[in-house]
Amino acid sequence: MEQHSPNTPAPGAIPPRSLPVERVRWTPERQRLFLTSLLATGNVTQAARAAGMSPASAHRLRKRLADTPFDRTWARALALHAQSLADPFTDPAARAVTTQSRR
Repeated sequence: MEQHSPNTPAPGAIPPRSLPVERVRWTPERQRLFLTSLLATGNVTQAARAAGMSPASAHRLRKRLADTPFDRTWARALALHAQSLADPFTDPAARAVTTQSRR
């Protein structure tokens, strides 16, 4: 009689179904964390990783949410970060709040 290891199914046995893998999604909190990090770093890869996501998924999200507040905030965060590099004595977060309150 042939013996099987505990990890090898017997011939003709139906293998057990694997559990579905839960996908990580872009929650509103992850989006906020991403945008905050993007403003601070100006780097999509670092910001995506700070939010626990991949840079590719961040770009897919932006494409899917084109012309939405998320897309506009992304562009604004990069612009403010670039501006802060030109003027290192200005806090980009304070500038973002001032800009939004003028609208």
